[in-house]
Amino acid sequence: MHPAVSYSQPGQWLLDGGIRQVELLFRAIIYPPAEPILITDDERYCHDASCGTGKLLGLSRDRIIGRKIDEFVEPGSRTQIAEDWHAFLKKGEQPGRFRLVGADGAVQDVEYTAKGNVLPGRHALTLRAKTSQEQPDGLASVRDFAVFLFDAEGRIVSWYGGAERLYGYHANEIVGQPVSRLYLGKNFQPGSLEEELKRAAAQGHFGIERWNFRKDGTRFWANVLTMALRSPEGELQGFARVVRDFSKRHAADEKLLPGGVLPISGRPPESTIAGVVSGEFDHILEANDAFLQMVGYSREDLATGQLYWPSLTPTEYSCLDELAHEEALRYGACTPFEKEYVRKDGTRVRVLATFAVLNLSPFHWNAIVHVPVWAEGGESVADDPGDGGTFDEIVGRSVEMKRVLKLVETVAPTDATVLILGETGTGKELVARAVHRLSHRKNFPFVTLNCAAIPTGLLESELFGYERGAFTGALTQKLGRFEMANRGTLFLDEVGDIPLDLQPKLLRALQEKAFERLGGTKTIPIDIRLVAATNRNLTQMMAEKHFRSDLYYRLKVFPITTPPLRDRPDDIPALSHYFVRKYSREMEKHIQLIPTETMRALVSWPWPGNVRELENFMERSVILSTGSTLHAPLGELRADDLLTTGTLEEMEREFIVRAVREANGVITTAATRLGIPRTTLNAMMQKLGISRKDI
Repeated sequence: MHPAVSYSQPGQWLLDGGIRQVELLFRAIIYPPAEPILITDDERYCHDASCGTGKLLGLSRDRIIGRKIDEFVEPGSRTQIAEDWHAFLKKGEQPGRFRLVGADGAVQDVEYTAKGNVLPGRHALTLRAKTSQEQPDGLASVRDFAVFLFDAEGRIVSWYGGAERLYGYHANEIVGQPVSRLYLGKNFQPGSLEEELKRAAAQGHFGIERWNFRKDGTRFWANVLTMALRSPEGELQGFARVVRDFSKRHAADEKLLPGGVLPISGRPPESTIAGVVSGEFDHILEANDAFLQMVGYSREDLATGQLYWPSLTPTEYSCLDELAHEEALRYGACTPFEKEYVRKDGTRVRVLATFAVLNLSPFHWNAIVHVPVWAEGGESVADDPGDGGTFDEIVGRSVEMKRVLKLVETVAPTDATVLILGETGTGKELVARAVHRLSHRKNFPFVTLNCAAIPTGLLESELFGYERGAFTGALTQKLGRFEMANRGTLFLDEVGDIPLDLQPKLLRALQEKAFERLGGTKTIPIDIRLVAATNRNLTQMMAEKHFRSDLYYRLKVFPITTPPLRDRPDDIPALSHYFVRKYSREMEKHIQLIPTETMRALVSWPWPGNVRELENFMERSVILSTGSTLHAPLGELRADDLLTTGTLEEMEREFIVRAVREANGVITTAATRLGIPRTTLNAMMQKLGISRKDI
């Protein structure tokens, strides 16, 4: 896989800052497709995901970004994934397959095609479940991307792996050449390229479809999106271009009726990315020309009000598309469905339609995209979209929880730093996600880092990343969580476990909104919203000189305390039913009833492990149940009373087990919290017969 080669005098800003600006355009292209696409880095962390990926995994986009691919793969396949990935990084392309685990626990066989360096250090994986059908060529599926930069004079200055694959030119052959070299042909008019660049410079973005030529002379129908790149002072530095091969779609359109785009709300200004990307056309007004041609109407008909939801009244339209629209709002794009329109001449046309939702700040826009149907289709069943609410993951509406959710709604629209306090297992991460989803950053990454789960020596590189050669073993550049969360939200869980010597570096990055990678000299600006969480007493840690006071006050701009489950027993019935439904569905059981005596015991138990402990207990209960009534091992609740009534050895054993559980199984972290050396804790665990299965 060839690295990008830079032209000798392009201006450093174009290479360093230009690629950061093009990421927004790239995200707008990646987000809407129904085809499952993942954008990852060298370490297999997900940086972006299409709507189709969210549907395949059963997860919202913010729950995918920032996590490793390995987390979505069946545990038995993870070693193979790591080996395959090592080979992929060397070659730059790879087909493969793995077993994917969805949010509901269901396992699917998935084939993938990996393409390297679609952007610097970014790779694209196109996924396909073996049980799914290929999308029709008329849909804007994405198989590869060509991304490159050229200066204001039209000379190519940076060329990446996707461009090399699509055009056939190695970077050494094309960098420094005029961009017009890609448009050679008897019908090429140099003035048309100049006009494209003028419009891109004036509007900020410009889109067009035209023939492009490969190195071997063959041509392909290219969807070309161009973005003007300007310095912070507003001076035009050059352009970024994203190109996709739409030859198959173009061939289908030539044989059949053209497809089109019909916006349904929130028409975007022509200069926004939405106006370029959504229908792959230059201008999108109430309906584009392709759609009007398909139904036989003109723009004059549109202006006089003759065209109004073709062949459908508003009521019929609402009933037909309600489920599809809800699905689109949840995932960003819905499953394609068939519609029938009556043309102006009275004849009928059947089309394949799909909603695409673009909600990338600063614009909010929905569109219904139509493409021709060239084959008879069977009946389809719409997926259950769920309620799609902001707090759909937070179960419980007790007075205590309503108070927390009210605070979330108050602070979310701001960019204020939030510090979430509370015992282990009280749902601090769910509250953090709710803050993100209600903020203006909701369509940008939500990146998490558990500071207690990362060894002390690696935490700095996880936060800030490192340059190639920064230390032994640093074979490639690594992006840290700060960069991954740019324009989005960074969630630092267990922030109280950050080592004292690393705290000033974190404070500096937050105050200056900039940082340097390990081994680097370049200051990288960041735009993030920080949410931190801890179950430790930071005030006491400050008094003991284990936590810096300046960092504490920088984090505690807006504190939210999540209540323990014992303080909100009214939520236990709702949580219990929720977990029974969840695990019954995963285990294909049909449990309909929780006995009164069981519920009484659940409500009366103090749940020292909070919601996490309740969830684990309910999962065991579902496993033990064979009929339609839940069979809960209530004896376990009474057995746990050993903590207050058992022998000293039993109390000591239970205390250590719980400490290690709260540290997520990390012995070093548990030992620190208990105030004893790691070796001492290991010896005590061995003496008391505590093994991994007890944790």
